[in-house]
Amino acid sequence: MNKELIIQLILLFLITQSIGLVTGNFLIEQSIHATIVTDNPEDVENSFGLIIGILIFTAGLLTLLKYAPEWILNLFLNGMETMAIFGTSLLVLMPLLLRDEIILGIAILFVALRIFLRKNNLIKNLASIVASAGAGALIGASLGVTPIIVFIILLAIYDYIAVFKTKHMVTLAKGVTKKNLSFTYTLPTKQHTFELGTGDMVIPLTFAVSVLGTQTAIGIEKFVTPALILIASLIGLILTLHYCSLKKDRVLPALPLQTALMIIVFGITTLI
Repeated sequence: MNKELIIQLILLFLITQSIGLVTGNFLIEQSIHATIVTDNPEDVENSFGLIIGILIFTAGLLTLLKYAPEWILNLFLNGMETMAIFGTSLLVLMPLLLRDEIILGIAILFVALRIFLRKNNLIKNLASIVASAGAGALIGASLGVTPIIVFIILLAIYDYIAVFKTKHMVTLAKGVTKKNLSFTYTLPTKQHTFELGTGDMVIPLTFAVSVLGTQTAIGIEKFVTPALILIASLIGLILTLHYCSLKKDRVLPALPLQTALMIIVFGITTLI
């Protein structure tokens, strides 16, 4: 097992999920959520709406990668990254209860650092942490547990098909990785530099935050079940990444194993 790789993974995972849970808890307490398809967070239509949105976005991005001039592709990807970092920065800063102008100033400064220090992996990973924590918290606070479970199962199936059958996810990953965008975490080791998609951090967080919204316990106790779900996800992620580290040319989607372990743990904790 590549200890250097695993240590980096665990550290990035814990930081991302901790920030995401705090942000998600704040959004839930303040009744802040996003409307995906309907205003009802328990409506499974939202699950299918998210999947359809992901499919449309993926198809559009693949089209740009294949046919668009380089400057148009770069403009689109950099613009999308900038908006994502800015929006999620606002979300993760909200629990600090700072004045609005201070939050806005910090978000703008963070975006500027990312723009002018594009080759700095620390800034890139920080941007990936913020983007993942903010996105996962907002989606989790906007959907009930059942729609989230339906969503992650559908996404895991899609992930499997996209990697092993159509293989378009491999093409997409290679295209995005070359651009050094904050849609992946960079994990450098002595042997190889690994790139981990932010989706492997976002999806577990959406599940954990959604479950957090159903907890009746107070204080730290209400975080127990969400934490167990995240631990299960981390185990699945470690096993997948370890396998890939042994076979450098092998691409393996982490989400199917993560999803299976998370649902098993959630089922067990619910029964208990």
